[in-house]
Amino acid sequence: MPTVRIVTDSTAHFMDPDFPAKHGVTVVPLTIQFGQQDLLEGKDIDAERFFQRVAAGGPIPTALAPTPRQFAAVYEQACRGNGDILSIHVSSKLSRTLHNARLGADEVLGRCKIHLIDSLTTSFGLGLLVEQAALAAARGASQEDIVRIVRGMVPRLYAVFFIETMEFLAKAKRIGKAQAVLGSMLGIKPFLTLEDGDIVPMEKVRNRQQAVEKLVEFVAEFSNIEHLAILQSGLSHTDDTRLLLERLALEFPGRSWPVFVYSPSLGTIVGPHAMGVVVFEGEGEPEAPPAYAARQRDEELRSRRAKG
Repeated sequence: MPTVRIVTDSTAHFMDPDFPAKHGVTVVPLTIQFGQQDLLEGKDIDAERFFQRVAAGGPIPTALAPTPRQFAAVYEQACRGNGDILSIHVSSKLSRTLHNARLGADEVLGRCKIHLIDSLTTSFGLGLLVEQAALAAARGASQEDIVRIVRGMVPRLYAVFFIETMEFLAKAKRIGKAQAVLGSMLGIKPFLTLEDGDIVPMEKVRNRQQAVEKLVEFVAEFSNIEHLAILQSGLSHTDDTRLLLERLALEFPGRSWPVFVYSPSLGTIVGPHAMGVVVFEGEGEPEAPPAYAARQRDEELRSRRAKG
């Protein structure tokens, strides 16, 4: 048995859904709240049922972080194995999960060595970090070595996506309500990225075809893609998915990319009918955002200055 136990949360998306069970990874679930009803992510509700409920109408759902007591119970159980714990979680700017994990770790202080990492990401990106941590632990790597592996991967993870509605972003307090209403009236579809763990608008597009082309432009900036995943809100490929796959096939001949349904917790932020791409850049590339992202930020700044 590995001497380092890996803990994460249910925002992590794994290429193999059975990976946590196979490799002894403990997944602490977030709570998806529909009005007064609380459902544990991955246990009481999965992505398919989540989007069915969203489509049926009703209150916009929210995601609640696991409580410090939930984390303390997990850490207490893991400590009984006389090993160290590495707890890797969704970006602290998107959720209070890491904050509550720290409080939970304080409750078992001194019983075992617990190290917490802010992944600065979520979904497929977080899943990749956890997978590599668990595989390193299985090889017998020390906690310090695994921490170095994970921290070395974090700057090479990128995520961009476009959304259909801004109501969910407003509910999650990522934008103001007035901005969400105005965006809906104008038919704007924001193109967003994760930067330093927070959601940052890059630009706005008017239709989904333009949005897909922006995803392609972003991915094409990378010369050494180790992993890439496409995230969508349905099980079947949509016209958007097919267009994106066709365009990526032209940019990267001979390579294929997996398509996943994003989780309920991410759905509470980006809403239904969003689409995104997560890229893990291979080693040897500069640890800086691709030129596309930098260019879009410069254009956004120039636009704001012109308006001001």
